[in-house]
Amino acid sequence: MATISTIRWLALGAALALGAPAAQAQQPPIKIGELNSYAQWAAFTVPYRNGWQMAIEEINAKGGVLGRKIEIISRDDGATPGSATRVADELVSREGVSLLFGSFLSNVGVAMADFANQKKIVYIAAEPLTDAITMAQGNPYTFRVRPNNFMQVGMLVEQAKASGAKRWAIVAPNYEYGQSAAAVFKRLIQEQVPGAEIVAEQYPALGKIEAGATVSALEQAKPDGIFNVLFGPDLTQFVREGNTRGLFEDATVLSLLTGEPEWLLPLKDEVPEGWTVTGYPWDEIKEPKHKAFIDAYRAKYNETPRLGSLLGYMVAYMIRDAIERAGSTETEAVIKALEDAKFDTVIGPVTMRGIDNQSTMGAWVGKLVQKGATGGMTDWTYKDGAAFMPSEADVKAARKD
Repeated sequence: MATISTIRWLALGAALALGAPAAQAQQPPIKIGELNSYAQWAAFTVPYRNGWQMAIEEINAKGGVLGRKIEIISRDDGATPGSATRVADELVSREGVSLLFGSFLSNVGVAMADFANQKKIVYIAAEPLTDAITMAQGNPYTFRVRPNNFMQVGMLVEQAKASGAKRWAIVAPNYEYGQSAAAVFKRLIQEQVPGAEIVAEQYPALGKIEAGATVSALEQAKPDGIFNVLFGPDLTQFVREGNTRGLFEDATVLSLLTGEPEWLLPLKDEVPEGWTVTGYPWDEIKEPKHKAFIDAYRAKYNETPRLGSLLGYMVAYMIRDAIERAGSTETEAVIKALEDAKFDTVIGPVTMRGIDNQSTMGAWVGKLVQKGATGGMTDWTYKDGAAFMPSEADVKAARKD
């Protein structure tokens, strides 16, 4: 017969065995900070948030990473550099997040890159496009997922060679993103199209375009090519005024981002057909893995995906993979896991290049076409970002780290 002491030990062992899974399940979540311009730029950022939320739900349903769930602590960044860095500091100091990701506007992204460098915390720039984030303001703590201005402008200029256009006008929002894109275009068009010249430049304030005056100034210059960087409400007004005055009828138009559903859908039946654009022809993509994402997104949110949706989904999984490879959330380990890492994404392999922390994610390039009541892309191809990245010499000349 067992003694009382033996019975007690057996009972204690059984209790510990039963309690072990519960103890594992109670491990604290991995906290990750996210900030974006949700109030001011909802057209892009809300679908983007839908994307990363869907990814995190999938990841956590499969057990999370390193045996822990992921908790995203998300904040609005106020769409200004000062507000964004204040919010980021709160996420780091009060919430104790392990890393940061997000941001939409390029000037905010530049400020966040500087914050990451000062605070020695990883920041993954999901959306900002200015080259400065991974070039002049680049640092070991800042990584970028989207193809930058240099890459996307390069894709468009490649398409411009066959047009024969030599007299080019530029229209871009007057802030970091627009200025950066315009500078890249001026460099690349003159390098790659012999005899090309810039005959007019218009830089309306972001969100405050005077479309009549802008179109009139471009008309007077009589360009045979137009490079457009406007987006959002500015783009809609510019297209409407340009269509009315026939500005685009005999011109080759290259336009950054205009094929993205975020900016294309508001144009409705005013789509300027024939523009060469970067964008996201989600309705024509047939690759099984990508199609599965599209179908799951539509089923969950009862709406069609935007480019932001895809980006948010990709970024969340890339963060998961980086933490898994690092084996921890320690900053230096995560940096090492990100540098030159290859990620298997819904759009195929994407590598985070180590010399500048810029990913090789590409972009879809094609022409705008009216599709019923809305617009879409035709004659498109997916351009691998690796073929359009800044050279190693350019990176070394620009970066200070």
